Amino acid sequence: MKLILAITFIFSSFIFATAQGGNEQSPTVEKGIAYKDWTYKNVRTAEDVNLRKFTSDKKLVMVVYFAPWCPNWKHDLPFVQAMYDKYKTNGFDVIAVGEYDPVDSMKTNINQYKLAFPVVWESNARTAKQTTPHYEYRKGTGDTRNWGSPWYIFLDVATLEPAGQILTKKAPVANGELIQVDAERFIREKLGLKPETATALGKAGEIEVCEPKKKTTTGLVKP
Repeated sequence: MKLILAITFIFSSFIFATAQGGNEQSPTVEKGIAYKDWTYKNVRTAEDVNLRKFTSDKKLVMVVYFAPWCPNWKHDLPFVQAMYDKYKTNGFDVIAVGEYDPVDSMKTNINQYKLAFPVVWESNARTAKQTTPHYEYRKGTGDTRNWGSPWYIFLDVATLEPAGQILTKKAPVANGELIQVDAERFIREKLGLKPETATALGKAGEIEVCEPKKKTTTGLVKP
C-alpha cells in the first residue's frame, strides 16, 4: 500500500512540475535596450510597414514577436486581441512580428484566430533562430527561454527618439507570456486611464513548452 501511495505521489508531482514548466509568464519590466526602427513586410498584403511611422499617431504601441506554432503564443493571443479591441480608440495599438516559420503559416495563424491587428514578418525559417534581431533583443534583456515566443516590447511614443535608427534606449519588456491582470493595469496607466478590474483571459497552467513539433517518420504500426 505504501509503495502504491509513493508511486502516486511521484506521478502527481511529475504532472504538476510539467504543467508549471510550460508556464513562462513574465512581468513587464523596464530594461535598457537599443531598440531599432525597422521596415518589414505585412503578412497579409506584402506591403512595407515602417515601425516609426506606425507609432506616429499613437500613445502606446505593443510589439509582440511570435512563432505561429508556439503554444505559449496561442495562449496569449486572445488576450492580446482583447486589449487591442478594448483600447485601440484610446491611443493603443498592437503590431505582431512573425518569426521562425513560413509566411503561409503566419497567414494561417492570423486567419484561424481572426487577429485584427497588423502582422509583419522578420524571419521565415527555424534555422534563423539565433540570427534575428529578436534573438539579440531578448537575450540582451535576460530572456533565457529557448525560442522566446512570445516576447513583448512596449513603446511609449512620447518618449521615442525623434529621429535616427534607434527608436528608444530603454523600454518595458516582457520575456514571456503576459501576466494579464498586471499587463492590462500597465496599459491603462500608460494611456492615462483610471484603474479598473482587469480582464484576465486564458487558462493558467495549461501552457505547453514552446517547441516546434518534430516530424515523425512513417513505418509499420504494431497492432
